[in-house]
This record gives sequence, structure tokens and C-alpha cells, in this order.
Amino acid sequence: MFQEIAGIKIPDSRLAKDAADILREHGDDLLWNHSNRVFLFGAVNGKKAKQNYDLELLYISALFHDLGLTKKYSSADLRFEVDGANAARSFLQQYQVPDESIRLVWDAIALHTTPGVAEHKEAEVALLFSGVGLDVMGDGFEQFDDDSREEIIKAFPRNNFKQKIIPAFYEGFKHKPETTFGNMKEDIVQHFRPEYKNKNFCNCILHSPWKE
Repeated sequence: MFQEIAGIKIPDSRLAKDAADILREHGDDLLWNHSNRVFLFGAVNGKKAKQNYDLELLYISALFHDLGLTKKYSSADLRFEVDGANAARSFLQQYQVPDESIRLVWDAIALHTTPGVAEHKEAEVALLFSGVGLDVMGDGFEQFDDDSREEIIKAFPRNNFKQKIIPAFYEGFKHKPETTFGNMKEDIVQHFRPEYKNKNFCNCILHSPWKE
């Protein structure tokens, strides 16, 4: 395991190592590399902005943020983000982590695909969101230091990430496409199933049980 990458020390407490073991066991190389890049991108952004945040909580959040896509942690009817957040909460409760810290991790994971909200929350939530945005969509790419970016990618390679991550998302929630209603993952479902239509918000209003 690397000790320091791009000026960021990888957390090595028992809590951090156990969380990493869970991702290694139930995820794959795609999620492992992605999750670690997300952590490092977020941590570098936090360091650059001189933000006060808990590095270990950010690390746990990054490791668990996509675990809801895996068979082990995927529910039948919840958004995959919530599945990952619930898994992280159950994990942290075993270590007597303070409730406020658990809430931060839960929010960070549950909101990591919610633009317009996550970036205005606590530092750990906002930094996870920024790391996800950079790795998945290139948000903030030009503002991120080239040397740090290359060091991170060398440690945790992308390996054709752009082509692999979209089907990986779909595999994680194709059994519950209705959970993408109102969020960006609906685009993933329509990419593979153009005939599929989620509920329409206007129809929900107009066809509600109210009489007027």
C-alpha cells in the first residue's frame, strides 16, 4: 500500500485498512482505482483550498461511495448511493465512531451525485463530490495540478475508465431503474434502454389525488 501520493498520506488506521479490505473483497479493480483517485483528488483540492476536514472520514467516504453498485450491498429498492451510505454507517457503528462523523460520511456518499447541494455542505461532503466530479466527468481538470494528477493516475490507473464506468453503473442498478427518477443516473438507464421511461414530475403533479 502506498504511504503518500501527491502530498496526501493514505490513512493507515485499523478503521481505514478494514474499509479498504471491504472494497477489495466486494468491489473490483475498476472501483478500487476509481475510489482511491476520488479520495486523492478530493484531498488535494481540500489541501489546496486550506480546508479543515477529516482525512480519514473522506477516505472512508471515498471507499464506500460506490459500494452500493456491488451485489453484496445493493438493495432491491433504494438508490445505490443510499445503499453505499447505509453500508458505511453500519461499518462505522462497529467501531464506535461518533454519530456526527457517521452522519458526515452518510451525507457525503448519499449526495455524491447531487450537484447543487453537495458542494454547499460540510468539507468532507463537498470534497468527495469534487473528487467524483473530477474523476468521472473531468470537473476542475484544468485547475488541478498536472504533476499531482499524473502521480495519482500512476498509482491508481484509469485503464479505459471512460468506457468501463458507464456499463458498471448500469450493472449496479439495472434491476431497479425506478430509483434513478429525479437524478442523473437516469441518463445511464436511458443509454442502455432508450425505451424505458421513468415517472414524469409534471404528470405526478397533474395526476395527484387532489381534486382541483
